[in-house]
Amino acid sequence: MSIIEFIKRNWLAIAISGIIPGLVFALLFKTIETVTGAKVYTLLLNVDYIPFFKNYTYPESIEVLFHLIISVILTACLFLLFEKLRVTSRKSIIKYAIFINLAIGLFIYPTTRFSERTPEITDFTSLFYWLIGHFVYGYLLGLFIYKTKSSKR
Repeated sequence: MSIIEFIKRNWLAIAISGIIPGLVFALLFKTIETVTGAKVYTLLLNVDYIPFFKNYTYPESIEVLFHLIISVILTACLFLLFEKLRVTSRKSIIKYAIFINLAIGLFIYPTTRFSERTPEITDFTSLFYWLIGHFVYGYLLGLFIYKTKSSKR
């Protein structure tokens, strides 16, 4: 089955599996930022490092929409990866989803240097919360992917 066919057959599961954990992720970071002042929610929604987007200011709802689009794209990639590698166990799917999301979190955190609004790159409290959030997101994403894959068997 081609990638296009796979996405066509699974688009609703991919969308739900990306949107719900993505919303939880955003709400978790919004709560952390509100309670602690660590600007992890601001960093999550930040697009200052993307050339075209940095020239505009977007309302929070549009920034959250950008985040959810990325979440759905990542979910589709993970669905495809797990399908191609025949990863089917709950433990493996969750473990890989957590690992991949922690890696993404570490890779993206340095983009904080490109904005005045986000935490300093040396703000290890924000980095800690950032990684905790990516762990939680990875866990939820893995759980949703597993539930979807196991219900199709």
